[in-house]
Amino acid sequence: MGMSVGSGGDDDSMCDINTTPLIDVMLVLLIMFIITIPVMTHAVKLDMPRPTDAPPPPVRPEVIDIEIDFDGTIVWNGSPVAGVDAVEKYFRQEAQKDPQPELHLRPDKRARYDTVARVLASAQRNRMKKIGFVNVSEFQD
Repeated sequence: MGMSVGSGGDDDSMCDINTTPLIDVMLVLLIMFIITIPVMTHAVKLDMPRPTDAPPPPVRPEVIDIEIDFDGTIVWNGSPVAGVDAVEKYFRQEAQKDPQPELHLRPDKRARYDTVARVLASAQRNRMKKIGFVNVSEFQD
């Protein structure tokens, strides 16, 4: 905004353009443009499967309970086994199944570590993949 202050003797007229209304009009046009522009949505088209195309529910694997008593007796699903060699034969048969059964190992708290380690090593040698300890809270005193 320009204003001439001086000695009133000059009869020169002021030749500057008043830009304030021009800026006001530009701001109004900019705001109108921003309001009227469509909002951009970033959407990704996904082809979701239909409910009728749902896969069948997964098959629950068989569970084999192996108990090791304090005296070294190995119990396979409730029936006593002669020793680690007999357990190894069972492992060979079970490793061939699809899906492979889960092994739930339940050693007695007084069982020898050697017997438990031999059973675990036998399962590992025969490529048994799903091995877990059951009721490990007994070991916490």
